[in-house]
Amino acid sequence: MTLQALTANRLLDGDVVFWSGERWVEQFSDAHLYDDPEPAEAALATAKGLPTVLVDPYLIAVTDDGAAPVSFRERIRALGPSDHLELGKQAEGGAAIAAIQHAHGSALSTGRLSLIRRKP
Repeated sequence: MTLQALTANRLLDGDVVFWSGERWVEQFSDAHLYDDPEPAEAALATAKGLPTVLVDPYLIAVTDDGAAPVSFRERIRALGPSDHLELGKQAEGGAAIAAIQHAHGSALSTGRLSLIRRKP
């Protein structure tokens, strides 16, 4: 069973947001985690029906313990912006932020590995 969360970018300011099951929130730790694909897909369909509020809603894979997104890209988005550690969500600190910052071992990197392995 793969956990998933629904994420998007808020159109007003471009901030990364997550669906809490009731509303869009800014912190990954407040995201509703889906363990069943049907409600996850239903939430995604609903989110896609709100084009004036969000940009590009999609489902992301979450670690088995629910502490962090699986992919490195989504971890960066959950902590962002990434240009300085004293800015954005990571600057707020706390246990939930630390869990994302220290997550390891499950990041997806097949695309990057393909680029590294390619020889000229």
